[in-house]
Amino acid sequence: MEASFFQRHPIFKDAINICIFIICVLIGTLIINTYVFRSFSVEGPSMEKTLYTSDRLIINRLPVTWAQLQNKPYMPERGQIIVFKNPHYSAGVSSDEYIVKRVIAFAGERVVISDGHYIVYNDQSPNGFNPDDANHGEPGSPTSGQADQIVPDGELFVSGDHRQGNFSLDSRNGRSGLGTIPLYDVIGPVSLRIFPFDKIRGF
Repeated sequence: MEASFFQRHPIFKDAINICIFIICVLIGTLIINTYVFRSFSVEGPSMEKTLYTSDRLIINRLPVTWAQLQNKPYMPERGQIIVFKNPHYSAGVSSDEYIVKRVIAFAGERVVISDGHYIVYNDQSPNGFNPDDANHGEPGSPTSGQADQIVPDGELFVSGDHRQGNFSLDSRNGRSGLGTIPLYDVIGPVSLRIFPFDKIRGF
């Protein structure tokens, strides 16, 4: 019985198997990055002293994927640290395609900066509340700048944790800066810092 081509040329069989393996790895990586989790490296001082430049984060994509399967916008929790696509990003012009900030307020809520901190007004708290009271003292103080605005429908008000001066370009900067963030630009909440190894922690 005559040997098959691959029996006579096993190197070709091995090469095909390697190519199939590489393709499967690439497809698996794409699926994981799209639907399960992504990694993100922090750049800049805007989230100090919670996060620092070169911190490596894991972004949980599962709640975003689940919301998309239900044909709903993903809604993070107040106080969560999220990564989102810069709505003003332009290739070759802006350097930051993805940005990390903390969620302060939701659509329909009024955000005011008063006495160096945020106050959020909504139907449940008509007298206002400080959204950082539940953030374990992580955001720095005082909060510089001015703000008095209603968050538009389908958007989020976000802020860095380094709020003195101009260290954080965030929703305080209004239309001249970052402004509020569309829900569809949210990549997901930060779930874990994996680097530096001596500062691994969950969020």
